Amino acid sequence: MKIAHLIIAHSQPAQLERLIDSLQHENAYFFIHIDRKVNSSNFNFLTTKDRVFMIANRERVRWGAYSIVQATLNGFMAIAQSGIKIDIVNLLSGSDYPLKSSEEIHYFFEKNPDKNFMEYRFIPEEWKEAETRFTEYHLTNYRFHGKTMVQSWMNKLLPARKMPDLLVPVGKSQWLSITMEAALFIIHYLDEHPEVVRFFKLTWAPDEIIFQTILYNSTFRSKLINNNLRYIDWTAGNASPKTLNYEDMDKLLASNALFARKFDLARNPEIFDLLDKRIHSHS
Repeated sequence: MKIAHLIIAHSQPAQLERLIDSLQHENAYFFIHIDRKVNSSNFNFLTTKDRVFMIANRERVRWGAYSIVQATLNGFMAIAQSGIKIDIVNLLSGSDYPLKSSEEIHYFFEKNPDKNFMEYRFIPEEWKEAETRFTEYHLTNYRFHGKTMVQSWMNKLLPARKMPDLLVPVGKSQWLSITMEAALFIIHYLDEHPEVVRFFKLTWAPDEIIFQTILYNSTFRSKLINNNLRYIDWTAGNASPKTLNYEDMDKLLASNALFARKFDLARNPEIFDLLDKRIHSHS
């Protein structure tokens, strides 16, 4: 069971190195997308590690924009073109960290070889507050003078947008673990449906909807598991999840999740040591 950890990162090279080290396994491969807004040379030392590849086709990622979708797709394509027979693509951010040892993680996917793990809700009923993300026009992916005014007039004058290709909209968290077969299906589907790409380029935070929606509306639906295997704490009620620290350790250890987010090595280094102690005790 070969796993490609696709990591989207933009800062803290030392934390990214620690994440890679924590997931090292003879069948683990690492494909790293570094935001084009930052100097990637600060991360080049990571290529000295086994099975680490830097993605050459980098995106300038902006929050809520299609650019994060494109960065993920660039990663899918880099994995597909690597010549390595990958079984599972595991999408992580640079601020994630495992809660289980690499042996436990690989064992889990060996026992679930054809399943796709992602969080999704039926948007019109179960996540209704997200509906305006795609029924209204959002120019988040574009940069030009007067953008806010243009967006406002578009939403006043134009009819509500509808999902293309009769897609049923589902979504939630962008982080997922899917089969290589599913990743290839997503690539090919978007290649064959440029109208879907155009639609999601005008959608707010499409990364939380597009991949789930594509797989949910395909034959992969029967292989979807509504669980993204991540521990994420949203109790603070902010746009971003809580940065986990020592006080969260009991909840993390009690969780059945394979991974958690988010962490900050500069602010809370002690939790990494505690998690490593747990991980190594189960290796």
